[in-house]
Amino acid sequence: MHGALISIKAALTQLKPQERIVAEYILDNPELTVKMSVQKLAQTTGVSEATIVRLSRSLRFKGYQELKMRIVADLAQTSRTAMETDAYQEIQLNGMVSTLIDSISHNNMQSIQDTLSVLSVEEVEKAIEKLGKARKICIFGVGASAVIAEDFMQKLTRIARWCTAAFDFNTQATYAALLQEGDVAFGISYSGQTEDVIRSLGIAKENGACVISLTKFGSNPISDLADIRLFTSSMEKSIRSGAMASRITQLNVIDILYVGVAQVDYEENVNMLEKTRKAVAISKRNTRTD
Repeated sequence: MHGALISIKAALTQLKPQERIVAEYILDNPELTVKMSVQKLAQTTGVSEATIVRLSRSLRFKGYQELKMRIVADLAQTSRTAMETDAYQEIQLNGMVSTLIDSISHNNMQSIQDTLSVLSVEEVEKAIEKLGKARKICIFGVGASAVIAEDFMQKLTRIARWCTAAFDFNTQATYAALLQEGDVAFGISYSGQTEDVIRSLGIAKENGACVISLTKFGSNPISDLADIRLFTSSMEKSIRSGAMASRITQLNVIDILYVGVAQVDYEENVNMLEKTRKAVAISKRNTRTD
């Protein structure tokens, strides 16, 4: 997996001041950074060597050497000119509709591509295993994340998983209090700082449930609380703070998890999908159930 530079960009606002100095230098000078020892980088940026090590680990790398190797992979994969070309585009309020279509579609596709760089295969495998074996699954989300939570609940319910979703603290806390070992509490929050979700996941964790988080990349209260951490990437522009591209990346991860769980017992889950399809077909016009 590549994605060192994407990871740094995504985590930039969450870093401590000294770590951010190093991060910004790396983003501005990736080619020089890969040629530097930790001592040289510390001297160049005016920070301690320990700060560089902490930065590397906060980005989920084992240390500075792995960070450098990931940057080398990034540079080999794409030139800096290409990276600038692929950057997220601001949406112009008074732009042409054709430009609007291109910009939003480009940003959504870029978000998914960038998420591939920060989404850990190992963590996805762990999440699929836990979800597949869970006695109960409770999914928590507020606001735009509630839409993602409801989508995931609907998918899992159709393959006969005991699953519910809650969108306010009182309901979330009630479900969380009844969870136990063998259950899963799944928290969705792009910022990772939604207070209702933080408190509800804390209750679930205290009761022995496995906590899975889906947040933007980096250290945040929700991912720090989780047993399994899933990350998305979406460096949204100011007008796009209404969770546009981030919603697309979250739905993409949900689809990955859903298919992963469904394929564990494929034949049985196909049967469940067919049974539920027939059950709801009566509500649709001109739909055959045979």
